[in-house]
Amino acid sequence: MHRVSGAVLFLFIPLLLWLLQRSLASPQTFDAFRSAVSNPLLKLMLLGLLWAYLHHLCAGVRHLALDLDCGTELGAARVSSVIVLAVSIGLTLIAGAMLW
Repeated sequence: MHRVSGAVLFLFIPLLLWLLQRSLASPQTFDAFRSAVSNPLLKLMLLGLLWAYLHHLCAGVRHLALDLDCGTELGAARVSSVIVLAVSIGLTLIAGAMLW
């Protein structure tokens, strides 16, 4: 999932940069951006991208720990993968609640 979330983020970088550029162009384009982001489908997509970012971040920290030979046993590795998934979902719910 770490590679998949990284690939999804990589593929959506142009869209996210374009949205940022359009939102900063003028007050009118910011208002258009705000009205577009109020669409529930777009909010759901952005929430998915937020989860991909947070999962990629948490999994990257896990991989750094694995590179330091911490938690490389099978049981510990499985537990840490579940923890990464739970933490990324929890952080997404918190951030989504704050941003929604």
